[in-house]
Amino acid sequence: MPIANNRSRERVARNFMKTYGRARFRRLLEALAQSESGQVVADEFGVSRERVRQWKNTFGTVITMYQVHPEVERLLAERQGKIAQAG
Repeated sequence: MPIANNRSRERVARNFMKTYGRARFRRLLEALAQSESGQVVADEFGVSRERVRQWKNTFGTVITMYQVHPEVERLLAERQGKIAQAG
């Protein structure tokens, strides 16, 4: 069941910190941000992978980004430079 609102998220975060402490909460968020395996995180905190998945969905959002490789960017810039010189 998804967390419905900001107040619910805050309540879950406060409960987490009450149980595990602020430093462990920072560690969890760091692990999630670094895309550590759910099983690795679960083992570290002594919980199931499902609980880690729930925390992940509660405390943040996964964002996927496409980044062009620098050599491809250079090729594009090079071509644009030639067009500008021709004009």
